[in-house]
Amino acid sequence: MSILAERGQVRPATPVPAQPRPVRVLRGRRGEVHRPPTRARFVAGRRPAGAPCAAPRRVPVRWPWLAALAVASCLVITGLGLLSGGVPGAPVPERTATVSVEQGDTLASLAARFAPDSDPGAVVTRIKELNRLDQAVLVPGLSLAVPVADPAAVPAP
Repeated sequence: MSILAERGQVRPATPVPAQPRPVRVLRGRRGEVHRPPTRARFVAGRRPAGAPCAAPRRVPVRWPWLAALAVASCLVITGLGLLSGGVPGAPVPERTATVSVEQGDTLASLAARFAPDSDPGAVVTRIKELNRLDQAVLVPGLSLAVPVADPAAVPAP
């Protein structure tokens, strides 16, 4: 017993008599295993009429739909790439200026400084064409012809 029950502070619990369970009346055949009402009765050796045979169900072929979906997604991605990549920036400026190369300059930095709105790759190609450069090695003090978008951006010699 607990300490509280010994001191008289709590009444001991009285057991509640168990209620008798109602008797289930079995319907149908005696000794038959109970089954859910949605399950058909199965007798060994016989199949009910209209029952499917034991052959596995054939899964419908879905690969044509998957192939069509893959082709459609490739076409959409290609179309978006052509639309976004096909719009070039401003053209390479026609006006040129002679610029002296400084320490740490590269063709890309010259292209970004003197033609900021144009495509840097196209401007670098144009600088190589104008100056007949095969390599991108620049020596400080070298004079280069550079396409210029704004003549005011060119420093005075």
